[in-house]
Amino acid sequence: MEKSNFVDQIRIFCRSGHGGAGSKHFMRTKYNALAGPDGGDGGRGGHIILRGNKNLWTLLHLRYYKNVLAENGEAGSGNNCTGRFGKDIIIDVPLGTIARDEETNKKDAEILEDGQEIIWIKGGRGGLGNSHFATATNQAPEHAQPGEPGSEGWKVLELKMLADVGLVGFPNAGKSTLLSVVTAAKPKIANYAFTTLVPQLGMVEYRDGKSFCMADLPGIIEGAAEGKGLGHRFLRHIERNAVLLFLIPADSNDHKKEFEILVNELKQYNPELLHKKFIIAISKSDLLDEELKTEIAKELPKNIPHIFISSATQQGLTALKDLLWKSLTSE
Repeated sequence: MEKSNFVDQIRIFCRSGHGGAGSKHFMRTKYNALAGPDGGDGGRGGHIILRGNKNLWTLLHLRYYKNVLAENGEAGSGNNCTGRFGKDIIIDVPLGTIARDEETNKKDAEILEDGQEIIWIKGGRGGLGNSHFATATNQAPEHAQPGEPGSEGWKVLELKMLADVGLVGFPNAGKSTLLSVVTAAKPKIANYAFTTLVPQLGMVEYRDGKSFCMADLPGIIEGAAEGKGLGHRFLRHIERNAVLLFLIPADSNDHKKEFEILVNELKQYNPELLHKKFIIAISKSDLLDEELKTEIAKELPKNIPHIFISSATQQGLTALKDLLWKSLTSE
């Protein structure tokens, strides 16, 4: 099987730099052999920094980057010279990346903006030189601090895609076809389940130069919240979408039940997803006459907007864009 270029989770071992030791040094001059302590401070260990990059859309570039080891700070020296700081390591990640500690699963950082930099793992502080410890009663201190150790551990980078609208539906509901028609994206389209194995993004051009981002997400099956099918790999990307567009094909045996199954999977995974704005689109509706549309509309929830569309004939697509834009811009 061909390996996918879309990688949305990476496990890496990270270690920030150790701080350099402070110097225990005494100044000696031609005319004063005991001129006093002049030990410099140790340099700070290198940080590990995350930086947002809008040109990245996957964590693929980190697939073989398994050990991230920042440089240690150098020790201080005489004449109050501070040691050189360890070189920081900057890791570029796509927008929507979350960094977690593998052991505790605690969220360490979240990157949402291009150019945003967050110190993920701080380097150890450099130790103080003996010049800091001179007092009136101890003018020749023999003590200098060691540097602080850096932090290390296994970390996880997880990508949750940033998109305004997420397409939700069973396999073969027509999500990829819709995305290919309303955007310039070219997702793989075929008549079998799980054609879409990774999320696909596209920009939808709206009126007056406005646009919004739409994501075609891999199809849900019953049990996705428990990890069946593509499971959590798919559902995590939905958390970022402002509006969820449920695509239900016109030839479905039970439109209402299909919608309820989709909503239930979202609820099982994360109940907060139910607070997002929902829109129902009946795809492949060129197969329907007005009487059938009326019957299907009666099955659908009254409190959720619905629309009949056809990607093949482009029926209802302009009205769909209007409805999506209204949902995105309304409070």
